[in-house]
Amino acid sequence: MTPFRRVLTGAVLFLITIIVATAGYMVAGWTFLDAIYQVVITVFGVGFGEVNPITTPTLRLFTMLVIIGGTSSAVYAVGGIVQMITEGEINRALGVRRMLKAIETLENHTIICGFGRMGQILARELKDKQKPFVIVDNDAGRVVEAQEMSYLVISGNATDEEVLELAGIRRARYLATVLPDDAANVFITLTSRGMNPALSILARGEYPSTERKLRLAGANHVVLPATICAMRMSQMITHPASLDLLNHNDGSSTLNELLGNLDMQLDELRVSRGSALIGSFVKDLEVRGRGQVGRTYLIVALRRADGTLIMNPGSTVVLHEDDTVIVMGHRGDMPKLAEELSLKRQIRYRGAKL
Repeated sequence: MTPFRRVLTGAVLFLITIIVATAGYMVAGWTFLDAIYQVVITVFGVGFGEVNPITTPTLRLFTMLVIIGGTSSAVYAVGGIVQMITEGEINRALGVRRMLKAIETLENHTIICGFGRMGQILARELKDKQKPFVIVDNDAGRVVEAQEMSYLVISGNATDEEVLELAGIRRARYLATVLPDDAANVFITLTSRGMNPALSILARGEYPSTERKLRLAGANHVVLPATICAMRMSQMITHPASLDLLNHNDGSSTLNELLGNLDMQLDELRVSRGSALIGSFVKDLEVRGRGQVGRTYLIVALRRADGTLIMNPGSTVVLHEDDTVIVMGHRGDMPKLAEELSLKRQIRYRGAKL
């Protein structure tokens, strides 16, 4: 029987005992007030003397049954309440333990500090792309909300080093601090950079003046929501036709889907450890790729391991380990290009929905 069912059953039995006992004393000639008073002091074991003398064997036996029935039903109901509390705490403790175990197995994951509007959108996008992540938030309501969505979440302050350790910051690849408090974002960035120098940190800033502070604290990228919104509105005014083109199909098409209509695609190809391309030039990559694949493609950008982005890299730019080459070419050539050049093909590059 479930704990709730036990509480309900015990409460019903206790109520029945009170009603039957009161009626029994009234049958014995007692007034309603005397009868209910007698039942209360008897069931709860207060120890006061009887209202009226209980001298007959029948009345004494009835009183003993009232004591047994009332006490038993009350104990049964209280036991259900205790069971509910105990099982809830145990399940909660086991749930937290399972979650911490799952977090301990993560590597190259993302830590999201803050589960507000930006944090929720970011978590949803990472889940859709099947990218591992952990949420850190000190708001109990948001923690419960994240748990209900089956996200890995830690309840605590992201400025606390112990909390970041639980989130696996030393094994993480990215940290996104998206709190609406600039001071907190700066402090989290500073703390995280000290704990993991190789971490790529993305920080939110409410005011343009905060960008410099975040970068000094160690942020690789700073996102200013107000600036982005203003630029978006400006584009709507200055380039309405172009935006209409990119926003067709109710804005559901991504950049790659639009390029797909032209049989083109953007892909990210990483120069993995041990690759023969390490130390070579971009022009070497272009020559080898075109010679093997036999079709034209374009290197549009190069992202260094530290997050630095080089747009339209020159032919003499040197390739390093863990660099990511962003390539545009025919859709069917991308897998073959990655194979021929011994590059690790990462997730398909998707621009933000425009």
